[in-house]
Amino acid sequence: MEGAGRQLESDGDARARSRDLRQLRRLAGYLRPHAPRVALTVVALVLAAASVLSLGVGLRYLVDSGISAGKSDALAHALEAVLIVITVLALATFARSYLVSWLGERVVADIRRDVYRHIIRMPPGFFEVTRTGEVLSRLTTDTTVVQTVIGASVTQALRNLLLVFGGIALLVWSNPKLSGIVLLAVPLVVMPIILFGRQVRSLSKVSQDRMADVSGHAEETVNAVRTVQAFAQEERERAAFEEASEDAFRAAASRAWARGMMAAIVIALVFGAVVAVLWIGGLDVVAGRITAGELSSFVFYATIVASAFGGLSDVFGDLQRAAGATERLFELLETEPSITAPADPAPLPETSRGDVRIDNVSFAYPSHPDRPVLEGIDLHIAPGETVALVGPSGAGKTSIFQLLMRFYDPGQGRILLDGTPIDRFDPAAYRSRIGLVPQEPVIFSSDAWSNIRYGRPDAGDAEVLAAAEAAAALDFLEALPDGLNSFLGEKGVRLSGGQRQRVAIARAILCDPALLLLDEATSALDAENERLVQDALERLMRDRTSIVIAHRLATVQRADRIIVMDRGRIVETGAHAELEARGGLYARLARLQFRDIRAA
Repeated sequence: MEGAGRQLESDGDARARSRDLRQLRRLAGYLRPHAPRVALTVVALVLAAASVLSLGVGLRYLVDSGISAGKSDALAHALEAVLIVITVLALATFARSYLVSWLGERVVADIRRDVYRHIIRMPPGFFEVTRTGEVLSRLTTDTTVVQTVIGASVTQALRNLLLVFGGIALLVWSNPKLSGIVLLAVPLVVMPIILFGRQVRSLSKVSQDRMADVSGHAEETVNAVRTVQAFAQEERERAAFEEASEDAFRAAASRAWARGMMAAIVIALVFGAVVAVLWIGGLDVVAGRITAGELSSFVFYATIVASAFGGLSDVFGDLQRAAGATERLFELLETEPSITAPADPAPLPETSRGDVRIDNVSFAYPSHPDRPVLEGIDLHIAPGETVALVGPSGAGKTSIFQLLMRFYDPGQGRILLDGTPIDRFDPAAYRSRIGLVPQEPVIFSSDAWSNIRYGRPDAGDAEVLAAAEAAAALDFLEALPDGLNSFLGEKGVRLSGGQRQRVAIARAILCDPALLLLDEATSALDAENERLVQDALERLMRDRTSIVIAHRLATVQRADRIIVMDRGRIVETGAHAELEARGGLYARLARLQFRDIRAA
């Protein structure tokens, strides 16, 4: 992505890049801080594999020196040795299982932390071109796949590799002739792993994409559940979700079929070779060319090699799926935000005056770069001045707020605060000087204390109470069952629209911003709530630079200046009476609104 403008690739065809196992190397950076545990895991892994392989030697001694020779002492010694080996195997297996599980959980927690930290810093332009469900799928489903691989599949693969190579070495040492039969089967086993492995890799990509579609649909409809129910679209959304779920199921089932077929063919070929070894080896035992113990140990090793090969074919699919998940996660982590702090940020003054200048600004959203929403905007707002932005929908009012918050950078021109271009500041430090009261305020799933403190987590209780009182919110908050400790519900569902607005105003008051941005905070309220919110806003706006987006012209008549916008340009500037007298766009909008009010 160049800045935040490049969409994350989410369709299987769009992400046809390499998904080989080399992608898993990228996880090494997360394992490196835990090198001692990784080393202990390798030691436990080697001990466990060596213990399994040494059982073959014990089996040979047990048969030849104990059972066949009829010596009870030798039999007892052989059994003691086997019990010791089993004890070592059990301890090593416990250590391996615990350590790899710990590493898997630790690495995934670190990846989730980094991915979330990266996502939360991406500008709004990134989410214009990227589905939220796709991002959440990477944060949850893909990290779970990685956890499974680190916590199980990788060590299973290493264990099986050790058993394969160690077992083959012991096979050759035990009986070169029979080993040749086993080794002849190796190319036959490797071929289906390669052929089916490609299919599994392709189907894994499709399966992960379909799961992202399911997550995206669920996230969108759950967030809009009131709208879904208001338009009685529950059945249609249920059918759409079921269709997406079935697509995901079919993709997963296809992947499972390919993996199962690969494992079945490999196991059939490998154990077929074992049966051939038993037949030929049995003839050699009857002819006296080898002992029964030698054949037993050889069959044991052949079985170990066969099982390990079968395990590798199964794990191979998991590793390929994890390679795809790793690629998706690192693709997200490597997506550079378009809004970043400069290498040497300009220091913000101790106290900002709130002097704002918009200098010849033009702008188009990344999703529609050929469709400008602002063209040649010039505007100076003096410290302490209240300016209202009015105009029809699509005039560019909200876009000015987006640029002032530095959610985007203008394509042309610049914006200055107290004489310094805002792109010279660290974005987080700059935004701390701005207070935003949106038309639809965000209330978090927490209590009133946390919601009001959101912009200033270190504020004391007395300051929070004072802000709530100034916003005319203290009375209704204290009337809740647990007062300000009451849970406000998801998205503040326990509060009315006017109450949510006043909590948002209290949040802005507590931040004590130099620049206040009000996105028509009273447009959706009844008369009583509008009066209460308007009184709180007037207290908040006192002695600070304020920019108000106004849809109701009655709310801006007391503004120091009214800026009239149309089609991305400033077309009129002046006071209410002056603009009405001119007979332009503002006068026409005012005439329509006040006529509607009188008719009502």
